[in-house]
Amino acid sequence: MSLVTTKQLLLDAQAGGYAIGAFNVENMEMVQAVIAAAEELHSPVIMQTTPSTVKYAGLDYFYANVKVAAERASVPVAMHLDHGSSFELAMQALRTGYTSIMIDGSHKSFEDNIAVSKAVADACHPSGVPVEAELGKVGGKEDDLDGGEDNPYTDPQQAKEFAERTGVDSLAVGIGTAHGIYKGIPKLDVERLSEIRNVVSIPLVLHGTSGVPDEAVKECIRRGICKVNYATDLRIAFTKGVNEVLGQKPDTIDPKKYNAQGREEVKRYVMGKMEVCGSVGKA
Repeated sequence: MSLVTTKQLLLDAQAGGYAIGAFNVENMEMVQAVIAAAEELHSPVIMQTTPSTVKYAGLDYFYANVKVAAERASVPVAMHLDHGSSFELAMQALRTGYTSIMIDGSHKSFEDNIAVSKAVADACHPSGVPVEAELGKVGGKEDDLDGGEDNPYTDPQQAKEFAERTGVDSLAVGIGTAHGIYKGIPKLDVERLSEIRNVVSIPLVLHGTSGVPDEAVKECIRRGICKVNYATDLRIAFTKGVNEVLGQKPDTIDPKKYNAQGREEVKRYVMGKMEVCGSVGKA
């Protein structure tokens, strides 16, 4: 089927008490793996790229990969710009055909974050494309994303005001997750999440989920998270598969051989996370 937007996917997840997995894809094999997992489990799915991934090949390259995969699939597939770093990049993704856009103004002041998030929402909504924003900061460092040393949690009352003034369709909140690889077990402020859910009606998003225990993710979903992002662990899975082949047969020169094993590892990982999200059979 054709690519769909995240609007109805997340509203259905919110109403049904589950979440949609959003998986960062870096190459064709990762795209194939995510689609294969979604098909096998009859799950809707969101694929996404960060600005650093976009720099590697361009919005059009990644969009074309996912568009072809979606057209061959029987499950709903959305293409999302993750952590859009500027109004200009958001508009480029919109024009390219992305069906969901994130603008990340979390490093700006509260008022400036509202201004850029509202501008992107106002520009995308006439085309029927939903917008995700972020309030509070997700910590850690991955690619060009750097939470810095000061990573404030999302304030519930600010979240309410932010959602009302920007008109965005979903909101990523800071409750203690981080990008990249955790050095210990993350401690999530789930009570804060419940407080946010009580005053914000739009779907809520959890970033920096790679490495977060599955039970903690499930608890966040029970408390209102509708979209769960995974990135770092997909890279680890793909690299594991490649290394397995090259470790056993270091003279392998055909990329299809080791990429296929990387693809299989990513598929296995994604299927597990779709189970955690509760999206199995929801397509």
